[in-house]
Amino acid sequence: MRYFVIDCSIKLKLITFLSDGNMYSGEKLGRILGISRAAVNKHISQLKEWGLNIHSMPSQGYILLTPIQLLDSVMILSKLNNPSISIINIVDSTNQYLLERIDILQSGDTCIAEYQQAGRGRRGRQWFSPFGANLYLSMYWRLDQGPESVVGLSLVVSVILAEVLWKIGITDIRVKWPNDIYLYDRKVGGILVELIGATGDTAKIVIGIGINISMYTSNNLLINQNWINLDAAGIQINRNELAAQLINHLRYSLYQFEQQGFNAFIKRWLKLDNFINRPVKLLLANQEVYGISRGIDRQGRLLLEQANGKIKSWVSGDISLRIQQKD
Repeated sequence: MRYFVIDCSIKLKLITFLSDGNMYSGEKLGRILGISRAAVNKHISQLKEWGLNIHSMPSQGYILLTPIQLLDSVMILSKLNNPSISIINIVDSTNQYLLERIDILQSGDTCIAEYQQAGRGRRGRQWFSPFGANLYLSMYWRLDQGPESVVGLSLVVSVILAEVLWKIGITDIRVKWPNDIYLYDRKVGGILVELIGATGDTAKIVIGIGINISMYTSNNLLINQNWINLDAAGIQINRNELAAQLINHLRYSLYQFEQQGFNAFIKRWLKLDNFINRPVKLLLANQEVYGISRGIDRQGRLLLEQANGKIKSWVSGDISLRIQQKD
């Protein structure tokens, strides 16, 4: 299913005004935009549905309580080694945007968006994507070696993302098998790798990344696990700078993955593994498996030491990893 927005120009103008954190009366906004105060109020209500923390004060107007930093295409492009990027306000999902254009893309082509109407995560789950609060980014990559060469890719992307966050000062960042980023034992980002290509064919890959930067916390009910924002680390995050650094590092490291494979990233993963040597449980479709996480093997499979002392490897799929809670 595809999603369309007929005309969001007025909403986008409202966001631009409110993003400075000042109070605006409905009358003033209506006068600037050429619409009625009732129309302003209707648009504000819809912006709240987009996840914006807008407070309405009787007789005073509207204020955005949680400031946002809008994407700046000029700034991002000025820092990229390769300008092949689409910067979009509203999209169904950044992954879907690239998938619909996959036959004309080159490795490294990227899409980032302010807001996803139908963001998705692993196993078809919804990825809540409030406007301007986080980073929603997808990149295309082509592997001529075929789908078999994609082994470990989601783990590689996790390492790349964590290393970029380390460089900007978030040194408590960690990775979670098989495709998440953690901060203080809570999810701060996720990765979705979508592959097109049969055995023997070229692998066409879209890599989606979502990173919580300063998400408004009243939306907890829309998220199915404990989460956290990057700004909880006490470091001011420049969303445009982060986007540019991540794109450059992804392009460089994915080329390295293409040439050297997953082995070049195993030690880097283990250094960042949030769960290594900790008691965990795997949640499968109809059972729970308990043990001690012992890292990953050369195929990117999770190594779990069970009660009998034996270590068994587990592949990705319908498996989730959680810290085993103490009784």
